[in-house]
Amino acid sequence: MRHHGPGSARAVRAALDAAAPRTVLIEGPPEADALLALAADEAMRPPVALLAHAVDDPGRAAFWPLAEFSPEWVALRWALAHDVPARFIDLPAAHAPALTAAGQEESGPEADGVRTDPLAVLAGAAGYDDPERWWEDAVEHRGAAADPFAPFEAVAEIMGALREERDGGAESGESEESGESGGDGDGGDRWDLAREAHMRLQLRGARKEFGDDGVAVVCGAWHVPALAGKTTVAADRALLRGLPRARIEMTWVPWTHRRLARHSGYGAGIESPGWYGHLFGAPDRPVERWLTRVAGLLREEDRIVSSAHVIEAVRLAETLAVMRGRPLAGLSETTDAVRAVMCEGSEVPLGLIRDRLVVGDVLGEVPDSAPAVPLQRDLTRAQRSLRLKPEALERELDLDLRKDSDGERSRLLHRLRLLGIGWGEPAHGRGSTGTFRESWRLRWEPELSVRIAEAGVWGTTVLSAATAKAEWRAGSATALAEVTALAERCLLAGLPDALPVVMRALADRAALDTDVGHLAQALPALARSLRYGDVRSTDTGALGDVAAGLAERICVGLPPACAGLDADGAAGMRDHLDSVHTAIGLLPDGSRELAGRWEAALHRLAERDTVPGVLRGRAARLLLDAGRLAEDEAARFMGLALSPGTPPADAAAWIEGFIGGAAGGGMLLVHDERLLGLVDAWLNGVSADAFTDVLPLLRRTFSAYEPGVRRTLGELVRRGPAAGGPPDSGAGVPGFGPDLDETRADAVLPVLRLLLGAGAGPGGDRADGDQAMTIGWE
Repeated sequence: MRHHGPGSARAVRAALDAAAPRTVLIEGPPEADALLALAADEAMRPPVALLAHAVDDPGRAAFWPLAEFSPEWVALRWALAHDVPARFIDLPAAHAPALTAAGQEESGPEADGVRTDPLAVLAGAAGYDDPERWWEDAVEHRGAAADPFAPFEAVAEIMGALREERDGGAESGESEESGESGGDGDGGDRWDLAREAHMRLQLRGARKEFGDDGVAVVCGAWHVPALAGKTTVAADRALLRGLPRARIEMTWVPWTHRRLARHSGYGAGIESPGWYGHLFGAPDRPVERWLTRVAGLLREEDRIVSSAHVIEAVRLAETLAVMRGRPLAGLSETTDAVRAVMCEGSEVPLGLIRDRLVVGDVLGEVPDSAPAVPLQRDLTRAQRSLRLKPEALERELDLDLRKDSDGERSRLLHRLRLLGIGWGEPAHGRGSTGTFRESWRLRWEPELSVRIAEAGVWGTTVLSAATAKAEWRAGSATALAEVTALAERCLLAGLPDALPVVMRALADRAALDTDVGHLAQALPALARSLRYGDVRSTDTGALGDVAAGLAERICVGLPPACAGLDADGAAGMRDHLDSVHTAIGLLPDGSRELAGRWEAALHRLAERDTVPGVLRGRAARLLLDAGRLAEDEAARFMGLALSPGTPPADAAAWIEGFIGGAAGGGMLLVHDERLLGLVDAWLNGVSADAFTDVLPLLRRTFSAYEPGVRRTLGELVRRGPAAGGPPDSGAGVPGFGPDLDETRADAVLPVLRLLLGAGAGPGGDRADGDQAMTIGWE
C-alpha cells in the first residue's frame, strides 16, 4: 500500500476484515509498541505523529506521521478494535540516521528513499504524465474490489518487477554481504537493506508464534518483494551489525495536514491531504459534498456563490471526468469546475481554496496520558488555563495588558519566544509596543514539539526554563545591545529572578564599552522598558541609573564620534541618531536635564563642518521637529549647507539628512516654500557634471515620499515659489499666505459637524438636516 491514501486505507480495512489475522505487523519503529494502546483513546485525533528524539540532543528528532486515511493508522485501529495484537516491525528508531548523525534528515516513511520513483515508472507505462493522477485513478478513486486481496497481489507483482529491473535481475539476499558494501543491492543503500532485514526477522518470529496464515503485514508497497524474498536469518542479522545507535525517547504529538503535504519537504508527502481526507470521510457523493464545502468557504469570504453554482460545477466536473476517461471526478476536475463556475476564471480565490481545503489546516490532538517532557505538560496546563488553544490556522490575537488574563497570555508568549518556541510572533498594528495593547500572530506547527523537547533542558516549567535560559544568555552575551535587549525581554516575559543577573551583566558591559555606536544601540531597549514597564506592573527602577548613564556618555561622545566618518559610517550613525532621539524622549519626566544635554549635542552636530552632511542635516531636522530650532535658524542652516562653496555631494547629503527618511520630510517642504525654494535654487545651480553625481542620492531621498506629496512638490516648483519667503498672494501664484484665511477655513466646518455629530448652531440643529455620525475616539 501507499503510506497516505484513502483508497489504500479502505482496501487495507477490507482485507483485514476478510482475513481476520491473529496479529498485525505494521511498518513503524518498534519502540512505539508501548504507545499503541493510546491510538484507541477517544482524545487521540489524527493527524498525529510518532516523535522520537535523542535524549542527549533533543534537536535530533524523527517523525512518523499518520493521518486518518493512512493505511497504518487504519490497521492499528482495526487491531485495537478487534483485540488483536499489533506491533511495529521496522528498524528501531534508535538506529535512524536523523537521530544518530546530526544534520541528516530522515523520518519514518520519508526514509523509503527509492532511487527511482516507482509511481512515475508505472504512470509512464500506462500513458500518464502525472504519477499522482495515475495512482488516484488506479487505486484511490476505485471502489471496493470483489476480491479484497486482489489489489495487493497486483501491486506486489508490479513492485517485484520494478525492483528486479532496477537491480538487474539480482535475487534478494543472494549473499550475506549483498548490503554490507552499500551498493545497489536489493533495497538500495545500507539503511534500506537494514530496515528490510529487521522486518523479515520480525515476520519470521510472528509466523512461529501465530502461524503462517495468522499474520498480516502492513507496509509500503516497495518493501513487499523484499519481505517475501528467500533469505537466511544469518544474512539478515549480518545486515544489522555495526549500526550506530542513539538513546531515544518516543511519544505521540499532534500533526497537521499542511505538514503532510509534499511541498512542506516531507518525503512521503502527498499533494492534497485535505482532499484525501475528504474522500476517506465522505460516506457518499464525494464530489457534491466537496463542491458544497468550496461554496461555503467562498461565501465566508463574501463571494456570491449560490446553489445553482454548486449544481453547475458538479455537472461540469463529472463531464470533464468522462471526457478524460477517469473513474471519478478528481481534484483536477473539481478545481477546473470551480475556476470556471464559481471563480469566473480567476486564480485568486483558487489560492484560498488550495490553502484552506485542498491542503487544509487540520491539527490533530493527543491524549494527556501520552508521554511528554515536564515542560510540555506545564505548557499544556498554561494553554488550558489561559484558553489559548493551539491551532494550525494562523490567527491574530489582540491583548489588553491592563487585564490580568491578557497580561498572563503576553508573558507566556514572550517566555516561549525566549526559549525559541515560536508559537506566536508579535504583530505590528494598532496594538503596537508602547500602548496597553499588544498584537500577536499565532500558529502551531508540529516542529514546535521538538523545540519544546530541546527547551526542556532549561527547566521543567515555562517560567523556570525561561529564567534559566535568560541567565545563561546574560552570561554569554558579547555585545552591550544583546544584554539590553535581553533585559527588555525579561521585563516583557515577567522574569523577576533573571533580571538581577541580567542587570549585573548590563552594568559590567556598559562600564567597559566606550563605543558610541554600541551605546546608541543599547539605549532604546532600556528606554522602552522604563517607559512601558508600569503597563505590565513590573519594577524598572534598576534600569533607570544604567539608562541615564548610557545617555550621558552618548551626549558627551557623540560629536567627536561623528567627525570624519565615511558614507557608510555616516549612514549607520544617522540611524543611531534617530533611535537615541526617540529613546531619550521615552525616558521618565525626571530626565529633562538629560534631554537638554541631548539637544545641545545635536546643536553641536548641526554646526560642525567636520561632521558629514547627512548627520548635520539630520541633527537640524530633529531639533526642528522637537521645537528647539526656529524656522529662521533652520533656513539659515540650509542656506549654509547649500551655499555655492559647498561641494554638491555634501549638499545633497545634507538634504537627505534633513528631509529624507524622517517622517513628514516631504510635507515640510510643501508647507514651507522658503525651504523648498532654497532646495530648488541650489539644484538649479548645480553644474551638469556634478548633477550626475548627486542624482542617485536625490532620487533616493525624494522617492521615499508619497505620490501625492511628490506631485504637490512638482506643482509648486513648476509654478515658481519664491526662495526668500512665501509668494505674494496677490500675484496669482498658489502658495501660503502669512495669516490664516478664515473664510476658507470656515468652509470645512459643516463637514466636521456632520462627521463629529456636533450641532450646526446654537440650537444644536444638524447641518443641512443630515443625520450626524458619532465617532468614538480611543
